[in-house]
Amino acid sequence: MRKKHCGLEMEFSWGIGQEYRRLLLSLLFLATWKVGSGQVRYSVPEEAKHGTFVGRIAQDLGLELAELVPRLFRVASKGRGDLLEVNLQNGILFVNSRIDREELCGRSVECSIHLEVIVNRPLQVFHVEVEVKDINDNPPVFPGTQKNLFMAESRPLDSRFPLEGASDADIGANALLTYTLSPSEYFSLEKPSYEERVKRLGLVLRKPLDREEAPEIFLVLTASDGGKPELTGTVQLLVKVLDANDNAPAFDRTLYEVKLLENVPNGTLVIKLNASDLDEGLNGNITYSFSTDILPNVKSKFYIDPITGEIMVKGYIDFEESKSYEILVEGIDKGQPPLSGHCTVMVEVGDTNDNVPVMEFKSLSLPIREDAPLGTVIALISVSDLDSSVNGQVTCTLSPSVPFRLVSTFKNYYSLVLDSALDRESMANYEVGVTARDGGSPSLSATASVSVEVADVNDNAPAFAQPEYTVFVKENNPPGCHIFTVSARDADALENALVSYSLVERRVGERALSSYVSVHAESGKVYALQPLDHEELELLQFQVSARDAGVPPLGSNVTLQVFVLDENDNAPALLLPGTGVGAGALSQLVARSVGAGHVVAKVRAVDADSGYNAWLSYELQPVAGGARSPFRVGLYTGEISTTRALDEADAPRQRLLVLVKDHGEPALTATATVLLSLEDSGQAPKASSRASTGAAGAEAALVDVNVYLIIAICAVSSLLVLTLLLYTALRCSAPPSEGACGPGKPTLVCSSAVGSWSYSQQRRQRVCSGEGPPKADLMAFSPSVPDSGDREDQQPAAEDSLSKVSV
Repeated sequence: MRKKHCGLEMEFSWGIGQEYRRLLLSLLFLATWKVGSGQVRYSVPEEAKHGTFVGRIAQDLGLELAELVPRLFRVASKGRGDLLEVNLQNGILFVNSRIDREELCGRSVECSIHLEVIVNRPLQVFHVEVEVKDINDNPPVFPGTQKNLFMAESRPLDSRFPLEGASDADIGANALLTYTLSPSEYFSLEKPSYEERVKRLGLVLRKPLDREEAPEIFLVLTASDGGKPELTGTVQLLVKVLDANDNAPAFDRTLYEVKLLENVPNGTLVIKLNASDLDEGLNGNITYSFSTDILPNVKSKFYIDPITGEIMVKGYIDFEESKSYEILVEGIDKGQPPLSGHCTVMVEVGDTNDNVPVMEFKSLSLPIREDAPLGTVIALISVSDLDSSVNGQVTCTLSPSVPFRLVSTFKNYYSLVLDSALDRESMANYEVGVTARDGGSPSLSATASVSVEVADVNDNAPAFAQPEYTVFVKENNPPGCHIFTVSARDADALENALVSYSLVERRVGERALSSYVSVHAESGKVYALQPLDHEELELLQFQVSARDAGVPPLGSNVTLQVFVLDENDNAPALLLPGTGVGAGALSQLVARSVGAGHVVAKVRAVDADSGYNAWLSYELQPVAGGARSPFRVGLYTGEISTTRALDEADAPRQRLLVLVKDHGEPALTATATVLLSLEDSGQAPKASSRASTGAAGAEAALVDVNVYLIIAICAVSSLLVLTLLLYTALRCSAPPSEGACGPGKPTLVCSSAVGSWSYSQQRRQRVCSGEGPPKADLMAFSPSVPDSGDREDQQPAAEDSLSKVSV
């Protein structure tokens, strides 16, 4: 019998050796790290000393040592983050603190530390898996150091007495246990088969017991693991031989399997057990209880009714805490000595969708520039769900109408990337909501949001409200007068929106533009640096530039047309024959024989101003002494004619004072002196004839000039009206701005049906618009041919009898 026992032990040890060899080969195959599917893998044994080399992580990830610090190389891991560390000087991953595989992963076959290596500029994430290799650092442990067994001496041979085996916190070969029993003639050891789902260990009775011969039997059970070196654990077995009660309770089955959903309420029935005893009376009366070898967490979760054998829930059942429970149950009769039967209840916990997905933003690269290229990584998001199967499968979605998308990078990791172009001026900030939803029914979800700020770039030039402005300024303005303010708006932000103004320099005639006007760089106020003269400069056209402070700066221009309005600052100037423009007297010979209404002389004058300011009227000053003069002057023609026939009583020398006055406010005047010499017709017939002939020739020439001038004025007026209509159509939405100097409104004056024409200004006027030739201002009066019968002056029908035409 001893030989048979030893043969069984050798066979059991050989099976363990084969299994150990396969596991060892697998571990050697996995000992080398590999790069694949975007993941770097290393391995390190548990309990390795501080500083133990793990791998050249920087080199394996394709990173240069010099860029680790500038790119903010960092390592993050779930749970305890101080187990492994990276030396930034040489890029080596090393052990930083004690690694206990059993504390880290428990009984899990696979145990790895998942690291996330994050670098910036550009933002990248690498996934590194460090497998923690098990070493044989935990010996087998029995639930107690001694176990008491009560056996009736009447128990038949081959009766089995179950024993609680030892546990080993290690895994693999280090946790493969073999059991040996100290030599005994009464018992042999029943060892578990590795094909069995529940490993059975027990004593088998090989020799009948005799209480009188051996009331107590001491045995030692030893458990040895498969590690190198081998570790062992022992428990002392004290078998007490009992008398009488021959039949032990027996359960229907030795193994019961039950499925139970997590989160069931307390009091839920798990299973009702039933055991039978062939004895009668108290020897057949069975009470149910948990075995003394049951684990504490089982006792805290379940309760067994000692009378009915019903097992019920009394604690919180959580699939994520434990996926199964092994309950050892005893049925003990009330005989003397009491006998017991045993069974095992395997409770499989079913998962329900009771855990909400968890999201975590690992890294944020904010703010993001509005010119960032598509695909730019903005954030890294990790999601997890403690449930299993479909209940733990999580999908992530984004809130609608945002220019971003989620890209799955590795398992439950997502990258938030730019999906379409950004424009800070349209939207400066996005509230991006991320929803994680599992696949359970009903599904559970979690939502997190991140505020994505868009950083400005200088992509908008300053813009004016309109491309050009028209400004009216009165001449003779004070130096430094504010005439207009330009304003441009930049849609960018911060320094990209800071606008400064400047003149676009050019030449205005012989002088620089900056000698006429200036613009304040910050406010955009335009100032006239010197008094403007309408007679010198009617139109000043220039451009103002607006530039922002971005890099590179952007800008735009606006055109200003400054019209200089006329003021009555020029008095009428007399045109006297032989003397030109200036002071002097007009002398004329007049025959006494002339009749009433005869034109004897004409006073001519011009005014350098324009419009009403250049519209001249003539008045004859009263004669000294109150005598009535035989002469009169045309109000608008300046022609001096007789009011009656001259006679001998009239003085031979007549001195007339003609007041020439414009229509400005206030009016300016000039006085012309006309000296008339009265002669008898017989004394100077030739002179009179010559004078008459010269007057007729001059009058004919004047009529010819009037005709040509009227034709020219009509043509130019038509062109001006067409230009004004086009200009008004283009500028109807933009009323002309007035400067701070208070420019007046332009006045349109129409000519009267009476009177004659005259030049308002004979010199050419310069219009400084930068384009086209200079212009000339004309004062146009409706011509009238004098009639010998009626030379009385007529007043104009209205004050708007004068028209200014700009050519």
